[in-house]
Amino acid sequence: MKTIKNLLSTIGLIVVSGLFIFAMQKAPSETQVSDKFSTIKDSKSVNSYNVYALSVPESLDFSGEALPLNNPDILERMDRELLVNTYWQSNGLLMFKRAAKYFPIIEPILKKNGIPDDFKYLAVIESGLTNAVSPAGARGVWQIMKTTGKENGLEINSNVDERYHLEMSTEVACQYLLKAKKKLGSWTLAAAAYNAGNAGVSRRLKEQNVTGYYDLLLGEETGRYLFRIVALKEILNHPNKYGFNFSEGDLYTSVPTYKVEVDTAVTNFSKFAKGFGINYKILKLHNPWLREPHLNNKSGKKYSLEIPKDGYYN
Repeated sequence: MKTIKNLLSTIGLIVVSGLFIFAMQKAPSETQVSDKFSTIKDSKSVNSYNVYALSVPESLDFSGEALPLNNPDILERMDRELLVNTYWQSNGLLMFKRAAKYFPIIEPILKKNGIPDDFKYLAVIESGLTNAVSPAGARGVWQIMKTTGKENGLEINSNVDERYHLEMSTEVACQYLLKAKKKLGSWTLAAAAYNAGNAGVSRRLKEQNVTGYYDLLLGEETGRYLFRIVALKEILNHPNKYGFNFSEGDLYTSVPTYKVEVDTAVTNFSKFAKGFGINYKILKLHNPWLREPHLNNKSGKKYSLEIPKDGYYN
């Protein structure tokens, strides 16, 4: 029995040793593995994803005012914004999706007020067509400050903030831009004033003894402002040229609504919403200017609420 055990142990040792030697012969070294992985990785990088330089169009304009692209400084700044906004693909796709939903609301209001259609792209760079809140306190799609809103007739308090009302805030933006154009003389400067203020732009023009936006030395944000607007205009109008691929079905659409007028206080918007077959969240989605779950309305003001038609959230 002992002799048999010893024989089996010897055979086992030989088998294990053979497997170990075989493994050593077949297994690649750490360096070999690393080199092979690098080759595969580099191959995939070259073949599956490429970043290309962009050609700045020979002519670009904002509201009919041509960009002086023969100026190398202007050309480089335009190139920067085209590159940044083209290769931020996820954000770009969101802009296409949201524009399909909100431009049809913004465009007729701009037209009615005599504001060039290009200003809808200003709203894109201001907020990404969302009800954004800036560190300075600007709010809504048009990023309107409290003082500007109140000066132009918007109700702004803890209960109601009409800067979040797209139609009303677009009207306020139009009034601001019309005043800026009258004061500064061009739509380009009016757009810059939307970012830096009428007084700020006027002061810079006087200090630097120039008359146009493209001759001004400005801070980083206002200095990029017009170029960002023009870049978004160019990209949103030529999606295929800049590598954006989508179908009409990928774009966002508006939910049809009807208006309900309210001229009294509403103590509980959750119950109010239920009476129209929706919940409080849906009511707020369509009326973001309602800032609290109730409406004070001590003055008996008439408010118009958007209520989605039946069947869209079921």
